[in-house]
Amino acid sequence: MDRRRMFELRRTVVCLLLVPIYGLVCRNALGAADGGSVSIGALKQLSIEELMNLDVTSVSKQPEPYGQAPAAIQVITQNEIRRSGASSIPEALRLADNLDVAQQNSHDWSISARGFNTALANKLLVLIDGRTVYTPLFSGVFWNVQDYLLKDIDRIEVISGPGGTLWGANAVNGVINISSKSAKDTQGGYLEAGGGEPGLKSFAGVRYGGTLAPDIYFRAYGKYFDRGNEVYANGNNASDSWNMRQGGFRVDSYASPGNVLTVQGDLYGSDLNVAAGGAGSSSGGNVLGRWSHVISDDSNTSLQLYYDRTHLADPITNQFGTAKVLTDDLDTYDLDFQHHIRLNERNRVAWGLGYRFTHDVVDPAQNLTFLPPTLNRNLYSGFVQDEVMLVKDLFFTVGTKLEHNDYTGFEWEPSGRLQWNIAADQMLWSAVSRAVRTPSRVDSDLREPNPLTTILAGDSGFKSETLIAYELGYRARLGSKASASLSMFYNDYDNVRSLSYTPITIVPLFFANNLAGDTYGAELSMDYQIIDQWRLHGGYDLLRERIHVKSGAFDLENALNETEDPQHQFSLRSSLDLPRHIELDGGLRWVDKLIANNNGVPATVPSYFELDVRLGWRPVPKLEFAIVGQNLLHARHPEYGLVSTIPNREDIQRSVYGKVSYGW
Repeated sequence: MDRRRMFELRRTVVCLLLVPIYGLVCRNALGAADGGSVSIGALKQLSIEELMNLDVTSVSKQPEPYGQAPAAIQVITQNEIRRSGASSIPEALRLADNLDVAQQNSHDWSISARGFNTALANKLLVLIDGRTVYTPLFSGVFWNVQDYLLKDIDRIEVISGPGGTLWGANAVNGVINISSKSAKDTQGGYLEAGGGEPGLKSFAGVRYGGTLAPDIYFRAYGKYFDRGNEVYANGNNASDSWNMRQGGFRVDSYASPGNVLTVQGDLYGSDLNVAAGGAGSSSGGNVLGRWSHVISDDSNTSLQLYYDRTHLADPITNQFGTAKVLTDDLDTYDLDFQHHIRLNERNRVAWGLGYRFTHDVVDPAQNLTFLPPTLNRNLYSGFVQDEVMLVKDLFFTVGTKLEHNDYTGFEWEPSGRLQWNIAADQMLWSAVSRAVRTPSRVDSDLREPNPLTTILAGDSGFKSETLIAYELGYRARLGSKASASLSMFYNDYDNVRSLSYTPITIVPLFFANNLAGDTYGAELSMDYQIIDQWRLHGGYDLLRERIHVKSGAFDLENALNETEDPQHQFSLRSSLDLPRHIELDGGLRWVDKLIANNNGVPATVPSYFELDVRLGWRPVPKLEFAIVGQNLLHARHPEYGLVSTIPNREDIQRSVYGKVSYGW
């Protein structure tokens, strides 16, 4: 073994052992550290008991303790985001063990839960402060434009498993609900800046909060970042750098008893380069208003209205050559009403109505067209859910959502959920649910290379993909220092998207619903508080997929194009408070190999270990310095392989950046 490889091996071993060894050496010193430090004072991690009692809203659309929420849910807190060193929302989502997060290149990510994590991952619903951010273009999420000042995110709730009964279509395999802090909780000023190489080259953010009148609070923020290029496996520059600007505001009024009025909005713009050549851009903005009204101790309502505008100019290369720039302009108007009422000691009912209108304009590009280019769509919805206390500590929740869309008409998504509170700190739950993924413009309206000589087309008769899910879970606080959560599932899918053809004419190839199959697996997470200043968190996911072509049907991709998921994932995180207001955090993850589609033939994206480390120091309470190392175990590694780019698949590089922040 040459000296360079020996040095790399030695450095890897040191990185792996640094956090636990340093923690053991410092254990006695930590116990004697001055208890008034900021790191173990106001900014300390939640205790195990506080974590189990943390209110979450994504499971039932009203606050309930995390430890008593009957679903496979994980909560990413603000403190965990800060201490992880995450610089973007996708990076923060790595903290959820029940997600598969894969970075494709400098600016694109694939994120899903319980499988189907393809380039057009479309079975995960994502909300930011109640605003749905998926695009009807492909029923997925453009992750590169989902941004926020991370300091002002309160928490991220991640549900793996269907959430269609409350959240509607496309909440098939999970729901990500990102909630920002109230303006009341972000008073004063905040500044951050930093940079590094080769990933996050430079960034800056500013926020200021104040009062407009008694009990009326506001904040305004702005941020900017510039990210560098990633590389190909041979080390050549992939030329996919990008930058983004974003700003926004939020106002919260508590001036009237029993009423909370929130108004908020954001504007953003982004420029990016793509590895295939060319430059793209995206921009947009949104404004949201929400009125929450408490009628009594047993009844409350909320009314929410938002408008969202997005503009996308994306240089795309497909199998027919360069598509030049695809331009998509989308306007979304959404109205939602909810009412929660306790009818009696045994029944707690939630119901609501919703309406969404979208106006989508896709300009034809070379080798890529959508017909019709302009499309208006209406979505009407209503839901009702009743939580019934059968006997003390045994609850049965039943409900359904009914939606009407312009593609497939009426869709219903019922569920039944049983919850048994075995003890004050133990809960067992089970559920059976139905969810659907409704058609997108890609499924129905796509024409490649053009309408006159179409070789690949969407199908106006494309059906909704369906899921019947069976779940069983257990969550418990194991004494004062540990907690654990285990979820097991079996998912039965039908009408999954395929690529078919007409036997007589062969072309055009078209999207059909010729796939079916099942998946099953388990998700385990644990927290252990070794001492007050040191916590460990571990997670493990198992996923088995058996997707096949239906009998007598055809799929050109041999049922490989809808799944690119690891069978196993493992993560271990350590958060350690050291003397003199120093924090040391490390995150180790292992992701199993992926089976990718290479034109109907299986291709492998190799498994990998990676390590992220953050070292933070607060010399005074308002000032913080941090240095973050990401992907430290390899100079570069692949995380994902696209169907048409496996020979030129990009690698994600090791990177280091520094950050300074100040609040007043």
